[in-house]
Amino acid sequence: MAVKKDLSINYLGVPCMNPFFLSSSPVGSNYDMVAKCFETGWGGVFYKTIGIFVADECSPRFDQTNKEGLPWLGFKNMEQISDKPTEVNFENIMKLKRDYPEHVVVASIMGSTEEEWQELAKMADQAGADLIEGNFSCPQMTSHAMGSDVGTNPELVRSYCKAVTSVTTTPFIAKMTPNITNMEIPALAALEGGAAGVSAINTVKSITNLDFENMTAMPVVDGKSSISGYSGAAVRPIALRFIAQLMQNERIAETELSGIGGIETWRDCVEFLLLGCRNLQVTTAIMQYGYRIVEDMLSGVSHFMEERGFDKLEDFIGKAIPNIIPAEELNRDFKLLPHFDDEKCIGCGRCYISCYDAAHQAIDWNQEKRRPELNDNCVGCHLCLNVCPVQECITPGEIKWKEGRGQRNIRYKMHYE
Repeated sequence: MAVKKDLSINYLGVPCMNPFFLSSSPVGSNYDMVAKCFETGWGGVFYKTIGIFVADECSPRFDQTNKEGLPWLGFKNMEQISDKPTEVNFENIMKLKRDYPEHVVVASIMGSTEEEWQELAKMADQAGADLIEGNFSCPQMTSHAMGSDVGTNPELVRSYCKAVTSVTTTPFIAKMTPNITNMEIPALAALEGGAAGVSAINTVKSITNLDFENMTAMPVVDGKSSISGYSGAAVRPIALRFIAQLMQNERIAETELSGIGGIETWRDCVEFLLLGCRNLQVTTAIMQYGYRIVEDMLSGVSHFMEERGFDKLEDFIGKAIPNIIPAEELNRDFKLLPHFDDEKCIGCGRCYISCYDAAHQAIDWNQEKRRPELNDNCVGCHLCLNVCPVQECITPGEIKWKEGRGQRNIRYKMHYE
């Protein structure tokens, strides 16, 4: 049954019909592509990053980590910013705002000097962009004056943000690099420089596969390769970690975040929203499945809201943040033992092998019944639950309190669907 919920949201003062946007990448790099995405249901686009510098690309420049076929586990790209003339890109933005005024167009820009940043910001204004994003995070630029090398330098981030916000009143978003230990430092520098918001994360520097024939990484470009950006489902846990840390910083918590990194399903969308994002950007999923993947996102998020009684996105944005706490604050007074369902068990023995070889030798194997049996060594780590191939065969069971610890009601996950 179709469920339609109000997925509209205000992002940095701009009304959006939904939070689903293309991220600045090949999937939104000309007029026709963006027009098609708008007609498919996307709320907006971060148009592919525009610079004074026009990229001279290599070939090939893509690789992925699952050669068996779809879905990709991860995706590597050696793509730079736009390879189209600067004026052509801003003309496309102007035409998109003329033809699709209800959709949001964000001009993503990247300069190498304060003067270039200012020139690009002025051109974005003249083109009618709703928002401007500063790309401080592309990991494969051929100049160290641009991209992630800038994003790891808080002083440069601050000064470039100041340069942009001194010549425009259009809200400016700083796009963060994950190729750093503490993202909060450049994020704070961006806000001090006048940025209105932060987007995170861009791609993670990587080597995906090695080619034995040419003795280099993939993709192979005339017998050589390069370290470059990794995206897709594999980076989502990294993105969620950085988003949570940004939102837990008191000085950043009031900032409106745009979340990026491995978003493919409606569930991924909900996870980023629960961590406080008000805007979601997607690329790699579109490369695999096309623009219509947004239909699954729209439907799935609507059903999630219907099932849990949420009427609008504002009802649950950021709700997970208070429950993500420092490790030293976790309740360590009890052990939650696993329960084995003999009726569902297929007798594969994976739980026994994993526990014996990698955990606490807490499972005995009943050879006659071909069933696992828990012994007193169990510490409640739940490795067995995670390796079991049968859904809900192993579930949380008995709670055992550590000696001398006070007992009380605790909350834990019961069902692992």
